[in-house]
Amino acid sequence: MNTTLQTYLKAQLDTLHAENLYKPLLTIEGRPGARVNVGGRELINLSSNNYLGLASDPRLCEAASNAALTIGAGSGAVRPIIGNIALHDQLEKLIAEFKHVEDVLVFQSGFTSNAGTIPTIMEAEDAIITDSLNHASIIDGCRLSKAKRSIYQHCDMDSLRDALIASKDARKRLIITDGVFSMDGDIAPLDQICALAEEFDAAVMVDDAHGSGVMGANGRGTAYHFGVTDKVDIQLGTLSKAVGVMGGYIAGSKSLVDFLKQRARPFLFSTGCTPATAAACIRGIEIMRDDAGLTERLWENTRYWQAGLRELGFDLGVTQTPITPVMVGDEAKTMELMRRLRDKGVLALAVVFPTVGRGKARVRTMPSAAHTKADFDEALAAFKEVGTELGLI
Repeated sequence: MNTTLQTYLKAQLDTLHAENLYKPLLTIEGRPGARVNVGGRELINLSSNNYLGLASDPRLCEAASNAALTIGAGSGAVRPIIGNIALHDQLEKLIAEFKHVEDVLVFQSGFTSNAGTIPTIMEAEDAIITDSLNHASIIDGCRLSKAKRSIYQHCDMDSLRDALIASKDARKRLIITDGVFSMDGDIAPLDQICALAEEFDAAVMVDDAHGSGVMGANGRGTAYHFGVTDKVDIQLGTLSKAVGVMGGYIAGSKSLVDFLKQRARPFLFSTGCTPATAAACIRGIEIMRDDAGLTERLWENTRYWQAGLRELGFDLGVTQTPITPVMVGDEAKTMELMRRLRDKGVLALAVVFPTVGRGKARVRTMPSAAHTKADFDEALAAFKEVGTELGLI
């Protein structure tokens, strides 16, 4: 091993430990759900993106098992060669119908959906206008593009207007925003963004990773929630959060999807999802389509959980969605809050720099449709005890 590299890596890790920014991986034993086993202990799980509780739903597990047994473990090749199986086509058709768009292309993840789409459609003569708090995958997708990039202040429509005026000479312009922002839980004002886009002849792309299954009727997303599906050119969704499985997709026009099939590098050069994954995703989308009860229960649980935390005196920031950050600020105190909560039987993970800015550390909690009031009451008791001990309430 190269000594210089190893010395550098060790120094970086030592710094992370010293600044209370080092986070070891946790290993979940058994099925993911409202309660999970970690290190032989059952913990109330408030750190999952499994919004609707579908990750371990027997109906999805059965669909995955049947597909693996009848079709195989893998698809055998990248999709443009000979790895395109009927389940891929069925999944994309189902999502397109669910989202009320012309066409859909499924990628390996939400991250690769952004990394594959943005640099494919935006070139050096173009301009990207992106929200300052957009997801890391959007940032990386923009970096991969040769287009000029402008960053507007978070959800600030005056700042967005200024950026659109400044980019007037670009061949084409693309406004990119999260639908629901993953760390703070606030919602992009898509109606206003689309109005500005129309005024300045710009296209709109929405990363709806945390809006899929959460916002709009039956979880159709943030664009549906605002009634602007026909004005959003590109919608990104994931299949790993509310749907409970794995993957991401781009939804939009047939021309967009056809072009991505020809040029998007993650699609061209990486094997598509397995038969089991595709089958489980199909079942998950069908359940969301046919049963609004899961999304309604998610929101009912969200209101209960957030009201309980606010009543105790915790600061939840600006959240408007199930994403529920318990704002702390100090990194060391945030890590201590996480550790003491775990000692009390609550899994609520800390989020610190660089995921959020320095001084903006928080414990990020995520209620789901699978939680019960008893789960929340037990967790609230732990938050009350530990919050009092640490002087947070």
